[in-house]
Amino acid sequence: MTETFKPRTPGEIEDALRWAVAGKRPLEVLGGGSKRGFGRPVEAAHGLDLSALAGIVNYEPNELVMSALPATPLADIEAALAPNRQQLLFEPADLGPLLGTAGGTIGGAIACNLAGPRRIRAGSARDHVLGFQAISGRGEAFKSGGRMFKNVTGFDLSKLMSGSFGTLAVLTEVTFKVLPAAETVRTVLVLGADSKAAVRAMTLALQSPNDVSGAAHLPADVASVSAVAAVAGAGGAVTALRVEGFGPSVDYRCRALTALLGEFGAIGDLKAADSEALWREIRDVRFFANEADAQVWRLSVPPAQGAQAAAKILAACPGRAYLDWGGGLVWLALPPRPDAAHATVRGALSGIDGHATLMRADAEVRRVVPVFQPQPGPLADLTARVKQSFDPERVLNPGRMYAGV
Repeated sequence: MTETFKPRTPGEIEDALRWAVAGKRPLEVLGGGSKRGFGRPVEAAHGLDLSALAGIVNYEPNELVMSALPATPLADIEAALAPNRQQLLFEPADLGPLLGTAGGTIGGAIACNLAGPRRIRAGSARDHVLGFQAISGRGEAFKSGGRMFKNVTGFDLSKLMSGSFGTLAVLTEVTFKVLPAAETVRTVLVLGADSKAAVRAMTLALQSPNDVSGAAHLPADVASVSAVAAVAGAGGAVTALRVEGFGPSVDYRCRALTALLGEFGAIGDLKAADSEALWREIRDVRFFANEADAQVWRLSVPPAQGAQAAAKILAACPGRAYLDWGGGLVWLALPPRPDAAHATVRGALSGIDGHATLMRADAEVRRVVPVFQPQPGPLADLTARVKQSFDPERVLNPGRMYAGV
């Protein structure tokens, strides 16, 4: 008989996990369920629904710290931060439009280690977690860190939990940094550059003293579907450089970038509202959201190699691609195939220090195709040992990341 637990307290989570451990009954752990289609299908007949564990526990605007329960929607956190003009600096993506689900939660953002275009300057989710409380796959409560910026002794388990996809422990509370939001946001656009020239332009901008907080390149077939009129109507490729801060400083830096990048093409400009809309599209992969059948890949590579890797894949498998993180993040939408073209995608990374993740495909494809980059033997052994330490009976999201783990 299938059981789905919906605990309302950490104590009830402990009870559910002890039941699971005693009977060696694997559980699929869900918060809001927005990322259920991200990763391999979980090898579990029973469920642990954390949706009742939602709400902001503590918010200290002057200390730039917030604590929240794991199923707290990101939209609620952003709404609480807005009156104080603060934000989550790591800019977690809302993958709901891409995956066809509801909006994400703070626990999901941290468990999947999500970060948006600002990662090139601010780091990923794991870099902003100050502490957490959790229950391991042994049914044992534990915590790490706290509510202070310098409150980590021993192992920094926050780094381990971030990106573990709920396979090691169930988060029951997370504490994270928040930071002031920019007074002004503008975006300098370089129009008409091809992907290789765009990477050079982005590199030049990022290496300049102009403190660029986002650098992305949209080829013509991607730019044309933007909801931002100036981007969709550009009639070609668009390279975007985001600048944030105080008004006079932003104006000065935009002028400097315009002078610096003029050799790469005509220059355009987006003010605050259009800038924010464009970077949400880039962050949330909205350009591919309406292509319901397309299989979506995410590649992380050295920035100088991004355009080359994308071109190699698209030459073998026609589709669409765009670049973020100055060329270091490649988003690909490819026609559906039973093997998701994974040999072609990962073959393009041969000789490159990078990895590829299958972000969207139907469950059967994700069951047979390696969703995450296959690990070399020593790293796979380490992953198995860490899983054994936290979850020896494999009751938490077994198989979510790698088969048999």
